[in-house]
Amino acid sequence: MEQHAWHALAADDVTRIWKTPIEGLGAEEVASRLQRYGLNRMVGRQGVGWLTRFVRQFQNPLIYALFASSAVSGFLSHWVDTGVILAVVFLNAVIGVIQEGRAENSLEAIRRMIDPQATVWRDNHRLGVAAWQLVPGDRVLLAAGDRVPADLRLVETHQLRIDEAILTGESLVASKNPALVSAEAPLGDRTGMAYSGTLVVAGTAVGIVVATANDTELGRINRLIGEVVELQTPLTRQLNQFATRITGFILLASVLIFLFAVGVRHYSWADAFMMVVGLAVAAIPEGLPAVVTITLAVGVQRMAARQAIVRVLPAVETLGSVSTICSDKTGTLTRNEMMVQAVAVHASTYTVEGTGYGPVGALLPEGASVSEDDRLVQALARAAVLCNDADVALRDGEWVAHGDPTEAALIAFARKAGLEPDTVRAQHPRIQEIPFDGERQFMLTRHACVGDTPDVMVKGAPERVFQMVARVAVPDGFVDFEPAEWLQRTHQLAARGLRVLALASGHERDGVASFARDDAPVDGPQGLTLLGLVGLIDPPREAARLAIAECQRAGIKVKMITGDHAVTAAAIARQLGMADTPVVLVGAELDHLTSDEMVLKARTTDVFARTTPEHKLRLVEALQSDGSVVAMTGDGVNDAPALKRADVGVAMGINGTEVAKEASQMVLADDNFASIVDAVREGRTVYDNITKVIAWTLPTNGGEAVAILAALFLGFHLPVTPVQILWINLITSVALGLTLVLDPAASNVMSRPPRAIGAPLLDRRLMGQVLLLCVLFSIGAFSVFFGVLTLTGNLDHARTLVVHTIVCMEIGYLLSVRLAPSDRLNWQAVWATPVIRLGIGIVMLAQIAFIYVPPFQHMFTTTPLGLWDWLAAVGIGGLVFGLVELEKRLRARVTSGSTRV
Repeated sequence: MEQHAWHALAADDVTRIWKTPIEGLGAEEVASRLQRYGLNRMVGRQGVGWLTRFVRQFQNPLIYALFASSAVSGFLSHWVDTGVILAVVFLNAVIGVIQEGRAENSLEAIRRMIDPQATVWRDNHRLGVAAWQLVPGDRVLLAAGDRVPADLRLVETHQLRIDEAILTGESLVASKNPALVSAEAPLGDRTGMAYSGTLVVAGTAVGIVVATANDTELGRINRLIGEVVELQTPLTRQLNQFATRITGFILLASVLIFLFAVGVRHYSWADAFMMVVGLAVAAIPEGLPAVVTITLAVGVQRMAARQAIVRVLPAVETLGSVSTICSDKTGTLTRNEMMVQAVAVHASTYTVEGTGYGPVGALLPEGASVSEDDRLVQALARAAVLCNDADVALRDGEWVAHGDPTEAALIAFARKAGLEPDTVRAQHPRIQEIPFDGERQFMLTRHACVGDTPDVMVKGAPERVFQMVARVAVPDGFVDFEPAEWLQRTHQLAARGLRVLALASGHERDGVASFARDDAPVDGPQGLTLLGLVGLIDPPREAARLAIAECQRAGIKVKMITGDHAVTAAAIARQLGMADTPVVLVGAELDHLTSDEMVLKARTTDVFARTTPEHKLRLVEALQSDGSVVAMTGDGVNDAPALKRADVGVAMGINGTEVAKEASQMVLADDNFASIVDAVREGRTVYDNITKVIAWTLPTNGGEAVAILAALFLGFHLPVTPVQILWINLITSVALGLTLVLDPAASNVMSRPPRAIGAPLLDRRLMGQVLLLCVLFSIGAFSVFFGVLTLTGNLDHARTLVVHTIVCMEIGYLLSVRLAPSDRLNWQAVWATPVIRLGIGIVMLAQIAFIYVPPFQHMFTTTPLGLWDWLAAVGIGGLVFGLVELEKRLRARVTSGSTRV
């Protein structure tokens, strides 16, 4: 399809390029163009089948380790464990298939946005056709309520206004006219274009189709979504690295030990093989993946209670690593509703308090003011009501706008000024109206008035209204209009990020012409009286301001990425507390940056204004290349590619499009930016708990492996059999490991910086602790083993007590691993949660069955233990707890001392 900057071409040139006659295309030409350009339906990349995606889920080292574990369990005829491990593998594969299906869902959501019907001129007839039948060059008619069916170059407009928020992110509807604009104009400033998927709010128009299907702006976003490569989460990367290393270690160690056992110790092949099987079972943490999955699932439930709906399990943990949040402005950081925030009359400027469309809020004069100017505010508010088509009504306890948001904000302002809109309108009934037009840039109404009350009201862009006024209202009459003064006041309000409107009034008898709607002159009336200026803004959410402050305390950077104007975006950033003087960059400037320059700008800029979908995507990639873990929030179609690329895409649940939701990993049910902070807190807690689980799991497996290796090299019997190792790993992983999953957040969870992107799951401190525990576990196991053999000579009795001692040592370490060095060591801290007590109780009941119930004795080759055996096992478990706590607190004291030095 021909590619042009259509907005920079005159309407006549577009008609000529597409050879569109005034009567529209003929049937034969339509058929020919359908053949050439295809149907007006978006086509995504050819997706792979679900079976291929399912098989692909097994292609990672962690799954290989699990398969090895299940094979070992099956070899030992431990079919229950084999089934559990394979079920975990299958569950992970199903989740992966669902995740990979998100791209197809995103594309389908975009396809559904195209209106199925369109009105066209063909063969000199007005026809209703299916939108997929449109071809480039078709002459399309638009009316209020229509969804634009393709990209159109407008050739005729009548008060046309289009909501382009899904593409631009701007809360204000765009006024359209056929005038051409610069080829470099950003999408939000292309007044001569109507884009596929946007909504006609008011007016009518005729446009020529210049792009269909994937060639439209909406289709370009469609392609971006399909091309985005999703990143692995930090947890996924670390677990894969961990699994790769542990799998390689197990394979290498198994081969070497087998050769050593056969060649040096002269074990039989069968005995050597059983030795290797025991080592493999001891080394593979087969319960770890299940516990990690459950930890993430618990995090999902907790976040749902905080209005954050997680669609992808690993996103829970990734939130805990987030170092940068890129947020859309409109509707996310702001309320997505206009409000009058400042009023300027004669010698005074007023600040308007309040939120939303409610009538509550005072008008406070700024600096020196003239008390009589209050009457001028009343006159300004009266004009704002009369030159207005909107209304605000109380519904279900909330004030709701009916009509244009800007006009609704003027109604709310009038109520705050003490006027009742219905009463004002009844006293001054409207008899004529000239609606706002993008070319005229003002709205005019005439009213039936008596006496000296003005009967003409005008509202519009200040520069345009100033051309029509001759004087300014003051408390005791009028003064001459000074353009320079009022332009300066307009710029002062605009510098605060406000959208400025001017209001004026006049008398028909003073020369204001009476004209009909259709022949209203562009020049407008002359000799009006300027009443004043109003400054409007989409106000920031108070909750968002508090949330940003908490993000800053937690070391998380917040960056605003919006399609709005730079001045407005900077003002909102200041009000939100993002920076005293926000660094702002406009989207057009990004186009000229190299990759290295983009990375630098992404790091140092607070606000990115007038951005396109490509800009948002490029910014997210630049931040990620700089080492940031990025969360991207958004609600529009234009946000979808960046949402998908981000480490965590966060869509708005109420105002968000289906495309944004399908491209995201998390959806905010309440559209509240503050919910992200709660989600980050929960994500950090999840990661802490996963770290605890791993730090608690590895010493058990390591201690068992060390004991088996020591037995081999010393030529002793194995202190525990492979099937007994499986019992330990199974019962403790389920009953004890899950208690760590439900551990509450640490007190400092949101006062520490984000975890570094390359930080290992086990840092040096934890690794040292794991090695210490491996030594303690192996010493404890061998001490019990040789002690019982020396006293009784009963191998089964010795192995039974070794199993019970290892379980008790795990309980002791469990109680320690969840305590920080700064925690006070008392009974309440050790037994803080009922879940801990429940888990320990379940393990003890299972151990009783393991030791004393005949079927278990037969299955695991165990013998009953006496009272002294129990006391010895519990005592060794308590000793482990004490030694670990002592080491932990001594190390913390040494570290604190070296830090002070």
